[in-house]
Parts: sequence; C-alpha cells; structure tokens
Amino acid sequence: MSRDNSNDSKSRLTRRHYVAGAGTLATVGIAGCSGGGDGSDGSDGGDGSDGSDGGDGSDGGDSSAELEIVHWWTAGGEQDAYQALLDGFREEHPDVEIVDNPAPGGAGSAIDTVIQNRVIDGNPPSTFQIWPGQALTPYTDEGLLEDIGESVWDEEMRDAYLDGVRNLAQPAGNLVAVPINIHRLNNLFYNVSVLEEAGVDAADIDDPQGLLAAMETVATETDATPMAHQTQAPWSSLQMWESIFIGQQGVDDYQTLIGGDVESLESEVRTSLETLAAYAEYYPEDAGSISWDQGNNQVIEGDAAFLHQGDWAAGQYGSAEGFEFETDWDMVPFPGTSGVYQSVIDSFVFPTNNPSPDETEKFLNYAGTVDAQERFNPIKGSIPPRTDVPMDEFGDFLTRQFEDFQNSNTQPPAIAHGTAVAPAIQSALSEVFANFNGSLNVDAAYEGIRDAF
Repeated sequence: MSRDNSNDSKSRLTRRHYVAGAGTLATVGIAGCSGGGDGSDGSDGGDGSDGSDGGDGSDGGDSSAELEIVHWWTAGGEQDAYQALLDGFREEHPDVEIVDNPAPGGAGSAIDTVIQNRVIDGNPPSTFQIWPGQALTPYTDEGLLEDIGESVWDEEMRDAYLDGVRNLAQPAGNLVAVPINIHRLNNLFYNVSVLEEAGVDAADIDDPQGLLAAMETVATETDATPMAHQTQAPWSSLQMWESIFIGQQGVDDYQTLIGGDVESLESEVRTSLETLAAYAEYYPEDAGSISWDQGNNQVIEGDAAFLHQGDWAAGQYGSAEGFEFETDWDMVPFPGTSGVYQSVIDSFVFPTNNPSPDETEKFLNYAGTVDAQERFNPIKGSIPPRTDVPMDEFGDFLTRQFEDFQNSNTQPPAIAHGTAVAPAIQSALSEVFANFNGSLNVDAAYEGIRDAF
C-alpha cells in the first residue's frame, strides 16, 4: 500500500476546487443510520486539533499510535454496537490508543462538514465512517483514499464478502473501503399492542395507499400517533419517498429514476409525492423538532403505531427493557416492496495524509473479520456482508432479515444513504425534501427532483 503522505493531494484539492468541483461533501443534512443528534456539530475535534498531529504532510511512517475514528453512531443501540466493535479491536490490539470522535447532528449530518474541512486542510482523522458506493467518489476522484487492496483485502477476505458489497468498496476500481454491515431500508416497524387496539393487521397492508388507510384507522381508534416520523432533517422523508415510489411503481421504474430519467416518470413521481404529503397528516405534532430515535421511542412507549426506518431501529428495540420482538414490536416490508431488500451499508476508509497509518491498517483489517462483524451487527440491527459469519447470536429478527435478504429478488441501492446517486444529486434532493417537509408542495418537489438529476 502506498503511504506517500506528501502534500500532493492537498495541493490538488484547493478549497475552491473541492467545494465547487466536487461539490459533494454536502452540509445539508443527509443522514444515514445513526445518532439522534440535535443538529449541532457534536464534535470536539472537528477542526483536526484533537487526536491527530499528522496533518502536515509528514511521512506517515512516523505513526502517532493514536487511532482517531470519526463516526455518527451516538444513538443507544448503535453506540452499543460501536463500543462492541472497539472492545473486540482492543482485545487484539491493546497497545493502540483510540481517540473516539463522534460527529452526530441529525444522524450523520455533521460528519461531512467535519471531514470536508479536515481533508481540505490535509489533516484527516485516521479513519471515518462513510457509505460505500457513490458517496466515496468525491474522495476517489481527488485521490484522497489509499488503495487497501493488498494491505487489507487479502484473498480470504475477498472470497468471504458478497460480490455486490465488495464492488461498492471500489467505485473507481481500487478497493478503498471496508464495509461492515448491511441494513435494510424498506422496513415498516410497528407496535403490536397499538395495532391490535386499532384492529389493524400489518400483514394485510398491500401498498402505500393501504398504509394511509391503516394510519387513518389508528388515528380514529386509538390515541396513538399513526406514524412516528421526524421532519427536523430531510433524510427520513427522502428515504420514505423512495419506499413509497418502489411500493407503487416497482424497482424497474426506480432504477430508471436513479438513472436520471425523471421526466418519463413524471406522473409516477408526482403520485408518490402526493402519497407522502398525505402521510404528513399522521406525523407527531412535534415532528419538526424530534430526531429519528426520539420518534422510535414513541413506538417503544406505545405512543405511536408505525415507523418507517432502516433496521438500525431494531437495535434500539434490543436496548429497550421488556420490549420483545413479535410480542411487543414487529416489522413487515414497506407495503408494496415484498421481495425487495433495499440496502444501506456502512464502511471505514484509509484517507491519505494519514496520521496513524499502522493503527489504521490494523483497524481496517479487524473491521473486515468474522469476529468484528459477529460482535457489531447483532447489536446494530444489521446483517454481515461476510458470508461466513455465524448467525447464532443474531436473534430471531435479524435471522428473519437474513433469510429475507437471501430470498430477495433485488437489492436496489438507496438515494438517502449514499449508494444510488452521486453526492451532488443526493445533496440537491436533500434540499428538495427539506422544503417539502415545510410546504408539502408537490409541484415544487417534482421540479426539484427533476432538476437534481
């Protein structure tokens, strides 16, 4: 692996070139599976002053022996999963000092700002959490991620990973990331008692319009909020719009959409936006001020019926005392998306100008192991991208998800979580749905989606 920590990449990446040209490490608030955050930066090291002194382009061989990790996992179950990952790494490498540098802020919305500024300044952390696929391209386009194809991705690891996931780790040809999990995005979680009180059977909801009717019934028959949705940040609405569109139009039209041909699907896009606008009547009164995990807590407390969210929500259920799968909560694929496993994946990378290359290499090697993924995923609420991880400790829900993954007809990428479209498009769509959350204006949203592509 090359460890040329000269200032070449920094000189290539002027602030003007990076922000205007790459235009993609957006600060708009697209989120991933993650922390609850209040929209604040949440980081005490975002300027590069904490945990790293190797940003001056000095030789990476002079390792600091500190491993600084920037991530957005700050919600309950996700934080527990991250700590389980670190515990396993510490057992293998007790000599490595870990500098934990979370950047929450609405489920990952602050991390782009933190990383963008530090990369521009030539002072990156040792590693950071990022979605593989299209989200990596601003870095690979500028040569800001090391090729780890030989140092980390040995033959055993390549053979163990699912081909599709491994391909996402090499958007420019070279392997530059280590995926650690696979989440499903098209989930509809629900509180069993609330639906029983309302007389609603989630298995009978056939399509997104049927979900609207079910929410109407919950509103009429119970005191619970029908859909525990947050609109403080736009990503939750963007991802629910994706599921509505797939549920109404199917994956083929979705693939056409993310390929950029929006105008041929104008009627279909408008219909999905109209459905999403109709859902808004059934959100919490404080939807504009809560985070996703606060909404999820309403499901746990029996104050809400449904939640559309990635299966990181199940990690929070696992942390809740006395809230048991199938007895107290359950999940069905978002109506109309049976047989679809829309995936959301997290990974870690090796940035250039690395302050601790030896420690970073050790961490990435560990993140790709069976041990790491067996510790992390059951708590996180995700399944492993390695095919040889024992499922004994994953519990009934994730075992069912794993079976659904194996039996799925298609695994389309996600717009809201970085794999389906270039980051500049994702950023523009985030702005569209931020405006839509406030206005519910279908005409403006359609025009914004069309223009984004």
